[in-house]
Amino acid sequence: MNRNIKAISCTLAAALTLAGALSTSALADSDTTRRTATGAVVGGVVVGVASGSAGWAAAGAVAGGAGGYLYDKNKKKEENAAKDSESNKSK
Repeated sequence: MNRNIKAISCTLAAALTLAGALSTSALADSDTTRRTATGAVVGGVVVGVASGSAGWAAAGAVAGGAGGYLYDKNKKKEENAAKDSESNKSK
């Protein structure tokens, strides 16, 4: 019975964290901030729910944040390459 209460508490905390972070990322002033925050939240929630440990949730948040940041850098690189390609076509 105690195990079920812990799982429900962990799931509820994860849902609230995800909702809060997604609303925060929606208000972010830049794509980098939004993508990094979203990655951190998703990583923290997934690992936290899977492990049931706050320590592992924090590690998941760090990994997710790093992943979100790297994803943002890759997307910006692709956008700049597309802009350069279009400007070269117009010349």
